[in-house]
Amino acid sequence: MSCPIAIAVSSVQAALNDAQWDALIIVASDFTAVTELQAAIHAAAAIDSRIGKETVLLLSEKAPGQRLVLSPTGPLDRDYDDVRSFYDAAKQGIAQAKAAGAKAPALYTIVPDSDAYQYAAEVAYLGACQALWQPLEGREARGEAVLEPVSQIGVIGVSEQQASYISAVEAGKRVARDLCGTEPERMAPRRFADYCVETFAGTDVLVSVETKVDVLQKDYPLLMAVARCSLQVDRHKPAVIRLEYQGEGEIEQTLLFAGKGLVYDTGGADLKIGGGMAGMSRDKGGAAAVAGFLKTVALLKPKGLKIIAEIGAVRNSIGADAFVPDEIITSHAGVRVRIGNTDAEGRLVLADLLSHLREDAKTAVNPTLYSIATLTGHAARAVGPYSALVENGAARRIGLSADLAMIGDLWADPSEISRSRREDFSFIKGRTSADDLLSCNNAPSSVTPRGHQFPMAFLVAAAGLDQHGLNTEQPLPYCHMDIAGSGVDGGDWQHGKPSAAPVAALAAYYCL
Repeated sequence: MSCPIAIAVSSVQAALNDAQWDALIIVASDFTAVTELQAAIHAAAAIDSRIGKETVLLLSEKAPGQRLVLSPTGPLDRDYDDVRSFYDAAKQGIAQAKAAGAKAPALYTIVPDSDAYQYAAEVAYLGACQALWQPLEGREARGEAVLEPVSQIGVIGVSEQQASYISAVEAGKRVARDLCGTEPERMAPRRFADYCVETFAGTDVLVSVETKVDVLQKDYPLLMAVARCSLQVDRHKPAVIRLEYQGEGEIEQTLLFAGKGLVYDTGGADLKIGGGMAGMSRDKGGAAAVAGFLKTVALLKPKGLKIIAEIGAVRNSIGADAFVPDEIITSHAGVRVRIGNTDAEGRLVLADLLSHLREDAKTAVNPTLYSIATLTGHAARAVGPYSALVENGAARRIGLSADLAMIGDLWADPSEISRSRREDFSFIKGRTSADDLLSCNNAPSSVTPRGHQFPMAFLVAAAGLDQHGLNTEQPLPYCHMDIAGSGVDGGDWQHGKPSAAPVAALAAYYCL
């Protein structure tokens, strides 16, 4: 489970003189500033009009391995340009270098004098690693060295400390991609747990896994309603994975994460039809991101920080024992929930996890709660390829989502902020004296007004977090992160590479 290590390189000249590198990738909007290679670039531009317009590979005696890759970012000074231009260009550049046989390329970014691009070199490295990643089951079947021959990337212009940091971020993103992007049998619930146990072995992250059905039925009743039909198949039985980290020194802040780990979502009794089931092995992207962030934390070892995470690894199967709409199930927080749609299963899993974390938060130092999930098609439709952040009043008071969105913009891990409103809480109210809450309506979220906001209201109420609002003695900041739009490259949930959102933003916010 290794990733290409970032190696700090002091300058372009140092890369040209170092035999350990076998290619030079230049990412820039304008290549005229590369004085060491100007003759070669000008000569190529005289006969190739693609220079500066698209990614090209040049033969250059001065370049390491005689491979020179020019990957243009395009304009960087328009109102809407951002650092993703470097991320995308680096993906193109590394693909060319790899195809040409390079195994240890150096990466040089020419960065504008702008705060918006202050981490462009680091972001370019992360983009390159995104392009190089290959699926776990592919690596296992064909060999990691065959599919991922690039073992290190020289990052020109960063310090050794910066190189170590981005290597740790990439290690976390790699864990997230592996867990999210792997097919449903290879990453069945308990194999998901096994991966976590293996990846955190020998680190400061403690892993505990609960698989006893009777314990889960008692402590996670909503989660187990989703898992009920899966109990008929031993390898599909659920697991709750708890990850805990405590940094050195006095604890200054506690983070609590709930991760939706639907290893496969058939939709249950509200079955996905018309091809809508394909790609649902990636419905565990939220849980994958939680584990990925903890991997980065395990490597960076931030002081004064405590993290508790719970992951619900569950399969929503279809069969005679599947849960159905109209059932009323009492959550861990003691709230009676009427099921509105079995394909709105993720919020049921998260609600019980959040209820347990709420109990931890009540005695924690400076707690903040998160849920991360590929929760709604509405989020993808409403904000496109961005993570949707919906926060409660306590989180909004401290500017949590605004800060996360701002730092995400700097690290090519952007978000959009959505407000939680009174209509969301009205929408999920119980309709009879028999139930307290309705989990969902029976229409797709993508055609439901406020289809990614009202699920956050459900999570607040079903997990008991409504008892910790601004008007209470113990307000608990809480932010729900819906990554249905940002979780895979290009929005292709069956074939696209998992993006590992929002690992980079969380790491920069809490560990940088």
